[in-house]
This record gives sequence, C-alpha cells and structure tokens, in this order.
Amino acid sequence: MSLAGQGVVAIWNDIADEGRDAFYRWHEREHIPERVAIDGFRRGRRYAALAGAPEFFTLYEVRDPAVLSGPAYLERLNRPTAWTTRTVAHFRNTSRSLCHVLHSSGEGSGGILGTIRFDCDPADDDTVLARLTHDVLPGLLDGTGIVATHLCRADLAASTVKTAEQRGRAANLVPRWVVMVEGSQPEPVQAALAGPLSPVSLGAGHVPTVECGVYRLEFDLAK
Repeated sequence: MSLAGQGVVAIWNDIADEGRDAFYRWHEREHIPERVAIDGFRRGRRYAALAGAPEFFTLYEVRDPAVLSGPAYLERLNRPTAWTTRTVAHFRNTSRSLCHVLHSSGEGSGGILGTIRFDCDPADDDTVLARLTHDVLPGLLDGTGIVATHLCRADLAASTVKTAEQRGRAANLVPRWVVMVEGSQPEPVQAALAGPLSPVSLGAGHVPTVECGVYRLEFDLAK
C-alpha cells in the first residue's frame, strides 16, 4: 500500500494575499508538525497548484479512520493555538474531507499529485467504486511517470463536526469522493486527469460534476 494508513485528511484552500507569509511560516513551523505529532497521524504533505484551484492542497495520512474522530485529534481541533486562530482567518475556498482509504497502490510517492473531487448519488457508490478500482486506477500504474493511485471516500459525520478551529474560518465544502494520482513529472499526471479520469470519462460512470487540480510538493513531514 502506498499511503501510510487507512485514513486521510484532504484539504484544499486558497489564502488571502495578506496572510500568505504567515500561512507558510505557520504551516511549516507549527501546524503540520503539531498534526503529525498526534497519535495515529503518520505523515503530512503540502502541495501548491500547477493547474486548477484552489492554490494549496494538504494531505495527512493516518493509521485508520477512527483516529479522525478520536479524542486526541478532537482535542487539538477544539484547542487551536493563537497562531492557528489568526492564520485560518485568511483561508478562502476551503474544502476538507476526513476519509476512508478504499484503494491505494503503487511504490513510494511522487513530487506531483493530481487530485479529483466529486460527488454522486449514493445509490451509484458501488458502481463508481468498482469502475475506478477495477477498470481505471490499476491501469494508470502501467504508464511511465505514474507511481501511485488512491481512492478515498469521506466520512460525512466526522467531516462536518463543528469545532473551535472550524469556527475560526469560513464554512468548508466536504467532497465525498477523492481520487489522487501521484507522479514523478507533471505531464503523465495531467494526461491521466485529461483522459481516463477526465470529467467526460467519469461522467459516463454516474459522476455529475468533477473538480481537478495538479499540484507540486512543497513540504513533507513524517514520523
């Protein structure tokens, strides 16, 4: 398995111009180290957009989904530092999903990451899951420059818990499905998102709307 656990926190966001420098300092010196130190959290990564939006994508890998509704994580969310409170006020266009990992394969990780967010009628979940895990994602690993693929589904109850940290920023969207494609170069990742994972291709499999982005790794911290 390529990811470091069975659960992830996936966050997309923009940052207001006046908060950009503070965001970088906070994210690298306090926030990601704080999160990775929580019991069950194994790795945190931040990416910046090469194509698509929002500008930033942050991925936390955790041991299992129970960590994301457990007391250690909730305590941090309900006791944000002063630095966190100041910085999250600059967040814009935020999407955040606490997810179960349903599929993860590949060797290692790539410096380029393609993300896809979508929803569908829950009645079509089994069809979407089977199509992606059997017909689409495994084949991508046969191509040069693709090193890993992942499919995650949000736990809506855990993702929508109201905490003190959440109250400090604008309400966020909760994408219910998340696809990630990791690559060593941008071009094969972009080709995957424009081909087998394109909105047209996914739309044929009961997915009405798709949002895509291609991101470059900026910061990575693991236990």
